[in-house]
Amino acid sequence: MVRQSVWSSTLAVTIADIEAARSVIKGAVLRTPMLPAPRLSALTGADIYVKYENLQVTNSFKDRGALVKLSSLSGAERKRGVIAMSAGNHAQAVAYHAARLGIPATIVMPVTTPFVKVAATKSHGAEVVLDGESVAEAQARCERIQAERGLTLVHPYDDARIIAGQGTIACEMLEDAGNLDCIVIPIGGGGLIAGNAIAARAIDPKIEIVGVEAALYPAVWNAIKGDSKPIGGPTLAEGIAVKNVGKLTLPVIRELVSEFILVDETHLERAVNAYLTLQKTMAEGAGAAGLAALLAKPGRFRGKRVGLILCGGNIDPRILASIMVRELERETRIVSFRLTIPDRPGVLGTIATRLGTLGANILEVDHRRLFLDVPAKGAKLDVTIETRDAAHAGEIMTALAADGYHPVRIETGDAME
Repeated sequence: MVRQSVWSSTLAVTIADIEAARSVIKGAVLRTPMLPAPRLSALTGADIYVKYENLQVTNSFKDRGALVKLSSLSGAERKRGVIAMSAGNHAQAVAYHAARLGIPATIVMPVTTPFVKVAATKSHGAEVVLDGESVAEAQARCERIQAERGLTLVHPYDDARIIAGQGTIACEMLEDAGNLDCIVIPIGGGGLIAGNAIAARAIDPKIEIVGVEAALYPAVWNAIKGDSKPIGGPTLAEGIAVKNVGKLTLPVIRELVSEFILVDETHLERAVNAYLTLQKTMAEGAGAAGLAALLAKPGRFRGKRVGLILCGGNIDPRILASIMVRELERETRIVSFRLTIPDRPGVLGTIATRLGTLGANILEVDHRRLFLDVPAKGAKLDVTIETRDAAHAGEIMTALAADGYHPVRIETGDAME
């Protein structure tokens, strides 16, 4: 492909740097598949192609930049060791490739990091230090240890070699999928989007780069737009829950990214669930942020050839299970309701039989006698059932109302009150 310069010469990374990074990682980092996703296309109205970076050894794109950076160290630097701060994926990549190269690694992780990521990082032989509620807070501890021990910092995003390594993804995407109208890329500190914006726009100057942040962490949004949206809070996308924008990445983002989309927690959950149920693949919240943007703004991408980077699949199994159940509730395939019933023998059996004839699968029943809004000889019955869809749920509610049970829909959490 012909490569053209479309940006100013002041940016820290060039397409030549990214091509050099490709040589470094060749044979040591997986060239992940770039595949069409017809079911996601039907869901969103866009023509979607997915780059499966969740298939890397450490299940995220971070393998690329980490290896490029570590390979650049001198013999003395390798002997002293490296340090990094990360919410998980960068940690695992640094730990894994450091172990391969015989480099001691210390990783500082926020205490909120999912256990699956902490355990995976330790499994590669790294020393793990848990400190702070966020990556920003972990960074302070990281800097202290770095100074005390004379270690080399492997920054998760604000490093030219890290940026170049991540940019190798877009080169592969455009070689494998041909012309794309746009690539939608998650933004944390900006290493992923900066590297891939440089690569993609060099290969195809007309391609659009769209950045996606978690709505709770609009750091780049604020920096680019001069806004002051609040930053912080628990998010499913902890991998991009970054408060500080990179000094190297921000100029690239400002120059080469055409649009920014903030996605809320509901759309992140829906995207994680869609990857699992439609594509049969694991995506963490940050990894699914690109798809979340298409779910949040389908009209923006309808009819376009869109490349998505499924950039990570390290999600806590308990969180994933919760997301699946919550999505079933949103689709009204799991429904909870409260019935008012006479408190006499056989009523529970009658209701169970009735629900069976209506085609409902009973998941949970809670019999309550102590509510004061029912007669002494009455009771409340909280029932959670599995249905085929919203229409089926409506039919069941109508039938129970006709039977005189006065069904009232409740949220699952409300049933515990």
